Amino acid sequence: MAIPIVNSIISWFLKKRIHQIELFVKYPIDVQEELLYQLLFTARNTEIGKQFDFKNIKDYKTFTESIPIQKYETFSPFIERVRKGEQNIFWNSNIKWFAKSSGTTNAKSKFIPVSDEAIEGCHLKAGKDMLCLYINNNPNAQLFTGKGLRLGGSAAVYEDNNSYFGDLSAIIIENMPFWANVNSAPKQETALMSEWETKMEAIINETIPENITSLIGVPSWMLVLLNKVLEKTGKDNILEVWPNLEVYFHGGVNFNPYREQFKKLIPKKEFQYYETYNASEGFFAIQDKNNSEELLLMLDYGIFYEFIPMDEYDSENSMAIPLSKVKKNVNYAILITTNGGLWRYLIGDTVKFTSIKPYRIKITGRTKHFINVFGEELIIENAEEALKKACKKTSATITDYTVAPIFMKDKKSGSHEWIIEFSKAPENINYFIELLDNALKSINSDYEAKRYKNMTLSLPKVHSSRKGLFYDWLKVNQKLGGQHKVPRLSNSRKFVEELLQLDS
Repeated sequence: MAIPIVNSIISWFLKKRIHQIELFVKYPIDVQEELLYQLLFTARNTEIGKQFDFKNIKDYKTFTESIPIQKYETFSPFIERVRKGEQNIFWNSNIKWFAKSSGTTNAKSKFIPVSDEAIEGCHLKAGKDMLCLYINNNPNAQLFTGKGLRLGGSAAVYEDNNSYFGDLSAIIIENMPFWANVNSAPKQETALMSEWETKMEAIINETIPENITSLIGVPSWMLVLLNKVLEKTGKDNILEVWPNLEVYFHGGVNFNPYREQFKKLIPKKEFQYYETYNASEGFFAIQDKNNSEELLLMLDYGIFYEFIPMDEYDSENSMAIPLSKVKKNVNYAILITTNGGLWRYLIGDTVKFTSIKPYRIKITGRTKHFINVFGEELIIENAEEALKKACKKTSATITDYTVAPIFMKDKKSGSHEWIIEFSKAPENINYFIELLDNALKSINSDYEAKRYKNMTLSLPKVHSSRKGLFYDWLKVNQKLGGQHKVPRLSNSRKFVEELLQLDS
């Protein structure tokens, strides 16, 4: 069968899903309420279902009164029991897959349960929806005339007592349908290689001769890969290697610091960027329009959502609200109940709703990733918006960064210390610092108040690091690979001190 016909058939098959997406867009609250009752009914005879009397939960109010909010630390004893072979504890079907996540503020590994229902009805479904939404918005797309280059995590899947753990991306690759594997590069054995640098070289060698039409992966690691492809081929840009490249599906970190670098690597005006929001705990949202920075909250993936306003956030002692009560432009922590057996589980991410008809969001950061040593309430969204403004005015571009406090000493005010790895440094670093500081003051009134006359906070300190510093830090800490990210904001100086030592 001719390749264009195959492209047309797969595109037609994927677009059939649009009608179901339109249904939850039109009836979001009904879909979420029905889903909650399905989850409770399914798990009613599990250990947790009996403990919290799922059979008698008849509405959202009794749901919140019956089941406490959970963090990983409080839920992990149940997870460990399942990893050791027990079943029917928090989900009715057998769970054998666990997504290993080291997190970014805690060195202890987390093992997130991934049920067969979550693999099929959440993660794989989301992968198809990602393609479906793109194709629906771009009728002339030719994705399936070539292959999608997938850049997943660094670890293979390992067996432990008849259960399996690894990066979520590795688990998904292990469970991908035949047609998806055929249309992906590199081959499965390469994608699941555990040693990151060896795998990177193998991916480059395998994919350079292919007709790559799409890219899928975390921006920071995809940049490393694409630059190595150019080194290997001697080409000036990626389109000289893969002329039919048309879209990059990205997620995992804020894309704004990387946008200009990708535009230089892929100089094609009509090239599309599509953002996704997924994690070990579930796949939550997908960009549903071309050239948008909003993500459509996907409401029929077996995930029931609740939200905690961040100005009322007190971890598991917080009061949550359902989707029907959210408001635009309020910063919320996300709480999820899932078909993987997580019940009222805090994932640690924060979002804002940009729209409620339909429900679209922007990721704003982490509940733990902020700096509030001096009452400045600096969140990632503030930091990255300020960097974007400073970079635009100085024509600078950034590869990576992290920020930590400089604590008050004697009569000296405190400050923030930034380590920034520039791919293109500003000509005048002092002017860049001034722009960064002014942008933060304009974005964050708490920061502005603490900067008043340098009484609490003085001007930020910025180190322009050597090239490759953050990569080396990840390597030293055995964190090379797709799921691992550089900590952006921290209330401690641990990461900054380690980076400064490596940079000396």
